[in-house]
Amino acid sequence: MKPFELKPPIKDYIWGGTRLREEYGKVSELERLAESWELSCHKDGQSVIASGEFAGMTLAEFAKAHPEVLGENCRSFENFPVLIKLIDARDNLSVQVHPDDEYALRVEGEYGKTEMWYIVDCEEGAQLIYGFKNRISREDFRRAIEENTLLDCVNSVPVKKGDVFFIQSGTLHAIGKGILIAEIQQNSNTTYRVYDYGRVGADGKPRQLHVDKALEVTSIEPPAAAVKNFAADTSVSSQEYIAGCRYFSVDKLECRGEAKVEVPERSFLHLLVISGEGTAEFAGSSISLRKGTSVFVPAGSEAFNIKGNSSMIVTTIPDNKEDKSL
Repeated sequence: MKPFELKPPIKDYIWGGTRLREEYGKVSELERLAESWELSCHKDGQSVIASGEFAGMTLAEFAKAHPEVLGENCRSFENFPVLIKLIDARDNLSVQVHPDDEYALRVEGEYGKTEMWYIVDCEEGAQLIYGFKNRISREDFRRAIEENTLLDCVNSVPVKKGDVFFIQSGTLHAIGKGILIAEIQQNSNTTYRVYDYGRVGADGKPRQLHVDKALEVTSIEPPAAAVKNFAADTSVSSQEYIAGCRYFSVDKLECRGEAKVEVPERSFLHLLVISGEGTAEFAGSSISLRKGTSVFVPAGSEAFNIKGNSSMIVTTIPDNKEDKSL
């Protein structure tokens, strides 16, 4: 089975910008392109095969007809385990939290969400919210929401290109304005919003908050994981592990002239180009690479070469089901 390029569904949220259209080649009639779901089998938006023998099929349809392309590591999950996005935050996202699997399955009928962020680009002075500054009681957490002082309690972190944040379920978080990220996450869309800067939705009403549920699932301890930076080395080709958990394992791949990529026997491989251009040369086929290209490589495919100068996020499903994080 040959590798193929994917076309993403696009989401138009009120905080979104236009960079995904202008710089990453995403096509949509929507005014704002807040998110492109680059690898998705989720019911709320599914990636579509862009060309070749199976063009027009959703990835979910294709995987159901040809489950071997996913690899053995996916079989231990009830659903397709991962969802990958590009997110363009022209404005601040709401302050929010995701539940863990146990709570989400019991309350929402869907799995929870652990995710990671790779900062693809950001404006000078951009910041994001990553947990609390100090331990907080649940009573004080509720009071801060009710009294509109929550932003005084959160951990605001300046960001730069190449920073990686691992967002364990239960971690309060928010992407700040002026940030473009690649998000690799569990295949879930369950989100509890606790603060939204007083904004209103298309209906003119304040957007819904989910305070009671958030209070049940949010970790009141500051996040333990350190932020790491994986800025590009522009001189040599390299591939480096950056973060992961039982649902996904993520590497940063730099191609400077030529790079060889090994494909796991037990997992598919997904390439997301975040800068540069080039060509991925497979056995009997090739795919042109540019910013925003999303490529699905079936499990057990032969190793392939990338030529050109580009940076990519490489995602697979790991053998080890233990959480590794950063």
